[in-house]
Amino acid sequence: MRAGIFLIIALIFTDLDKISKINTAKSEAKKAFLSGDFDTAAKKYRYLVDSLGVTEDEVRANLAAAYYQLNDTTNALNTYSQISQSPNPRIRSVANQQLGVMADTKGNLEEALNYFRQALKAAPGNQEARYNYEVVKKKLEEKKKQQRQKQDEKQDKKEDQKNDPDKDQQKKEQEKKEQEKKEQDKKEQERKDQQKKDQEKKNQEKKDQEKKDQDKQEQKDKEQKEKEQQKKEQDEKEQKEQQDKEKKDIPPSVKEKLKNMEMSEEKAKMILEAMKNQEKQYLQQNKRKASKPKEKGKPDW
Repeated sequence: MRAGIFLIIALIFTDLDKISKINTAKSEAKKAFLSGDFDTAAKKYRYLVDSLGVTEDEVRANLAAAYYQLNDTTNALNTYSQISQSPNPRIRSVANQQLGVMADTKGNLEEALNYFRQALKAAPGNQEARYNYEVVKKKLEEKKKQQRQKQDEKQDKKEDQKNDPDKDQQKKEQEKKEQEKKEQDKKEQERKDQQKKDQEKKNQEKKDQEKKDQDKQEQKDKEQKEKEQQKKEQDEKEQKEQQDKEKKDIPPSVKEKLKNMEMSEEKAKMILEAMKNQEKQYLQQNKRKASKPKEKGKPDW
């Protein structure tokens, strides 16, 4: 009897411990999902289902939503499919709605429309499912309309070819002319591009030549300046040598006298040069007078 009581107590404590773990995992999963940590949320919900044996459709719906947010479409599709027939109308509606969204993403419009229809049957107040239903319905109608137009165009083309066998040949010739025109335009463009490249090359060569000429002229001017500088230095050197020579030509006695007279050698040279010039003028005047002798027997006037 006591063993049976202990067993019951053990089972009660075991259930309580499991319930505590379930509640903790649910709380942690919900917190992670709301904070955007969908990876942690998916692991927690997976733990509830696989390890703790939770079979609640709400937990599976949250697990599917976490998979969907992680772009794990395979697991999301499988999990939503498991609860698409849930006895809970709200969960059944949400599951079919999400299955419709994934089908629409893949381009399966008719399948998506059927899922949205099932979602509305389960919960007519699901406005998101209603909106998606209308959008996909219009997309499907537009797609069918385009398909009909293509079929009509194809049929018209067949009838045109049947009624006018030469039309197809004319079309081929027109396409050939258009192709030839494109090739001609392409060649013309290539020719213009080549002309542009040649002109750019010529302009660059001209710039390069002008640069060379400029450098050459600058070098020539530099050499000319150097020559002029050398000539100037040579003239100054010769002038200095001449001045030094003239200084040496003055006798020491004259230098002494100039020193006593407090006259510089330069000033003495200027005076001496002036006297020489006067002497030359005097001699030239006398020479002109002597060139015309007076005739004998004639008066001086």
